[in-house]
Amino acid sequence: MSATYRVSGMTCGGCARSVESAIKAAAPEVETVTVDLEAGTVTVAGAVPQEVIAGAVEDAGFDCDGLVS
Repeated sequence: MSATYRVSGMTCGGCARSVESAIKAAAPEVETVTVDLEAGTVTVAGAVPQEVIAGAVEDAGFDCDGLVS
């Protein structure tokens, strides 16, 4: 199971790594995290509640603008 979220505020590879690390640390159920800087999205594989992903993204200093798919 995977879900894609729109994340605003990411502008560089460092931003992408910060978001990826925060999500991986937020829940042991995270299998993979794929950040697409150009699209401004993050795809997370694993059975992780949307609230957990949003909280991790916001804790990293970015805005989780909701579920894309």
